[in-house]
Amino acid sequence: MVADVPKIRFKGFSDDWEQRKLGEITESYSGGTPTAGKKEYYDGDIPFIRSGEINSEKTELFITDEGLNSSSAKMVKKGDILYALYGATSGEVSISKLKGAINQAILAIQPHQNYDSQFLMQWLRKSKENIIGTYLQGGQGNLSGNIVKELIIDVPTHEEQKEIGAYLKNIDHLITLHERKRDETIELKKYMLQKMFPQKGKKIPEIRFAGFSGDWEQRKLSEIADKVTEKNKRNEFSEPFTNSAEHGIIMQKDYFDREVVNQENLDGYYIVRKNDFVYNPRISVTAPVGPINRNRLGKIGVMSPLYTVFRTHGIDHLYLEFYYKTTGWHRFMELNGDSGARFDRFTISSSKFMEMPIPLPNVDEQRKIGGYFESLDYLITLHQRKSDELKEVKKFMLQNMFPKKG
Repeated sequence: MVADVPKIRFKGFSDDWEQRKLGEITESYSGGTPTAGKKEYYDGDIPFIRSGEINSEKTELFITDEGLNSSSAKMVKKGDILYALYGATSGEVSISKLKGAINQAILAIQPHQNYDSQFLMQWLRKSKENIIGTYLQGGQGNLSGNIVKELIIDVPTHEEQKEIGAYLKNIDHLITLHERKRDETIELKKYMLQKMFPQKGKKIPEIRFAGFSGDWEQRKLSEIADKVTEKNKRNEFSEPFTNSAEHGIIMQKDYFDREVVNQENLDGYYIVRKNDFVYNPRISVTAPVGPINRNRLGKIGVMSPLYTVFRTHGIDHLYLEFYYKTTGWHRFMELNGDSGARFDRFTISSSKFMEMPIPLPNVDEQRKIGGYFESLDYLITLHQRKSDELKEVKKFMLQNMFPKKG
């Protein structure tokens, strides 16, 4: 049956697309699982691919030849299309990066000659929401191999399939590349935060920039910062901030999708100026004693008196900001405060908080350290932005490089 044609096509292609059932242009089969508890079936050399691992280059489980031959498990090769049928991963699809065995939750799909694996996989990925919405009530439940085989797909000539498949594969590769670079930079930052500030009982860090030597000093926070007590008495400022462990200091309306306080009740709030630091006593998995962040918004706002606000002097604010991304100050908090009556809030007096010891190199080394971590954050943001942009490009192209009904 002749199908519609897409809005966007590569030059040189003008032939009609055809509608075919997926089962007419591919061979497919699912696998099985060797009997659990039989040691002779496991700890072998054959990767055992489960539905959550279809896009991975490694598996956590391996089976033996005996386990393969004594069960319904089936072998797949690199390049086969793997389609997840069961549970939370239903509708997920990928090109196998492994030669291994599959269980019953996966359908292996092998295209006939003149049908391109990348093209078919990308179509299945694009169609996931429609497939789930059509065959699974509320997105819950399992698909079956028969359902997948009966899917109607619009296909162009083999040459056009290859062009489309290669183009979308390249976008996927670029997305993966930027995500990998982002993750590598996040790990580098995490490592360097541990190594570029002195560990407990030490006066110098393990890693320093060339040209710097000598012991670091230690100062109380009260010696390099003043606690902010300035209240918004005349309601001069009307934008309430909040301090999030994940997002830093952010407009309250952006964080909650609305302002959670009445504009008329801001007179008791602290005024937070540019580069002021704010301690939030609310604890979380990522901030076990509460987060401390710097006001990077470039504007003045107000913060609830439940927070501690302080303004620095004689210290590089970038250096201090990244020191608070380490765990070096957590021990002081744990020794001088507690989680209080509320399990989600840390309690420490303001006077004790301002006694917090801060390790300090000279100002040039402070700037070097702060600038280094700022550059890592820039790279993390850059790779995330590139990844997001590419995902939007791919989303647009998927909508326009396949017929609307395909």
